Amino acid sequence: MKHADFMRRAIALAAQVPEFPFGAVIVRRADGHCIAEGYNQSALNPTFHGEMMAIHRCAELYRPADWSGFDLYTTAEPCPMCQSAIEWVGIGTVYYGTSMPYLREQNWWQIDIRASEVSQRTFFRNTRIVGGLLEAECNALFDNAPRGAYHVKPNLSLS
Repeated sequence: MKHADFMRRAIALAAQVPEFPFGAVIVRRADGHCIAEGYNQSALNPTFHGEMMAIHRCAELYRPADWSGFDLYTTAEPCPMCQSAIEWVGIGTVYYGTSMPYLREQNWWQIDIRASEVSQRTFFRNTRIVGGLLEAECNALFDNAPRGAYHVKPNLSLS
């Protein structure tokens, strides 16, 4: 399988929850085997983002000691919580489709700290981050999502 195939799997997972289209897949780089996946379930728990669910399943199923040979594919740039978890477990590379600036432009709630900044500030890891993989397809998920609770309303006062 190729990078686009793994991202398309993440897109398919995200499509299961159209209001929160965040899907993620963890792949073992050595053999291209998809070892865990997840999609946003924040309606159950606000920390159940797609990446967090995939990390949880990977830890539960494989209990890996070294995650550096794993790649994570996700429909959107990981938020600071998810990127921090990625750093803690030591996933080698993150591939994402939709960027955080794009999500902010579309009025999605986002903490304004990029995944690359979290990674750069993690002195004990060296996670590679690659953005823009199947970006148009991922952007479409967010463009077409129903406007719900996780969108900033234009007249909302943040003071």
